[in-house]
Amino acid sequence: MAIGWLTVLKMVPWGDVIDNAPKVAQGAKKLWSAVGKKAAPDAAPASAPTMPGQGALTGQDAAVAALQTQVAELQVSTAELHQQMVESSALIKSLAEQNTQLIARIELIRKRFWLLAACILGLGVALAMHYF
Repeated sequence: MAIGWLTVLKMVPWGDVIDNAPKVAQGAKKLWSAVGKKAAPDAAPASAPTMPGQGALTGQDAAVAALQTQVAELQVSTAELHQQMVESSALIKSLAEQNTQLIARIELIRKRFWLLAACILGLGVALAMHYF
């Protein structure tokens, strides 16, 4: 299973990932600022319509009452979707920031690896010269 992961990691174009990490973070920040600034739509609770008169509702009054109920339900649904969108954009922003930090750490590790490889190579050459 580790070999599968190594194969996958080798196939990733790390140069492109590193180059695009700041763009991803900026896009997530723009999304967050655009979504975060919008106010949530008013969610009026569904209430029984008040109609004049005490008698039974006529056909037209019943249709109006049904439409008012449907509008109230749609407002609640829209408010819930807006809240989900705000939460999703916050998550995307957080993930983009973590991705940027991860890429920076990977780049630092890569540089340290090559420095260590150069030091080992230098020590190997020095040892070889000393014994031969």
